[in-house]
Amino acid sequence: MSSKKPSPGESFPVIDVPSLGGGTIRLGEASDGYDWQMVVVYRGKHCPVCTRYLREVDETVASLKDLRIEVVAVSADSKERAAAQIAEVSPSFSVGYGLSVDQMKALGLYVSGPRHGINVEGPFAEPALFVVNEDRELRMVDIANVPFLRPQLPSVVGGLRFMRGRTEVMPANGTYA
Repeated sequence: MSSKKPSPGESFPVIDVPSLGGGTIRLGEASDGYDWQMVVVYRGKHCPVCTRYLREVDETVASLKDLRIEVVAVSADSKERAAAQIAEVSPSFSVGYGLSVDQMKALGLYVSGPRHGINVEGPFAEPALFVVNEDRELRMVDIANVPFLRPQLPSVVGGLRFMRGRTEVMPANGTYA
């Protein structure tokens, strides 16, 4: 299944998903006094690489908060499966669940389905990381088709520190036409 990949500089789709903390998380629109948002899409409970990556994400939250960047994560898992995995991580960021196939397509994600030997409920999103500014403009995008291909978070934080520290607004990288 393929879908249109979002391009840097474009508007990021606003997608609401249920939150493990109750209520909803709005992907693409920062909340609680933040002006940017980092959206981490992870595969789900069946993926130990995701559990490790979510722990690494949690280690960056303080640095990202200093930059006024909200961190949220989301998977296609049910509430029960997401809660079981997130209990292993105990993150200091909000986690959503129940991402639908249509929402995965809207985000341009690679979608995989159940396979022999993998304990999944249904189609699930492969990993992605998006950074969206206060105008819902996609500033950074990384979409992978396998769990072990993800951006190194110290580099992401360093890049965001550089971007947020600039006094002039630069166009999103990768937008030359």
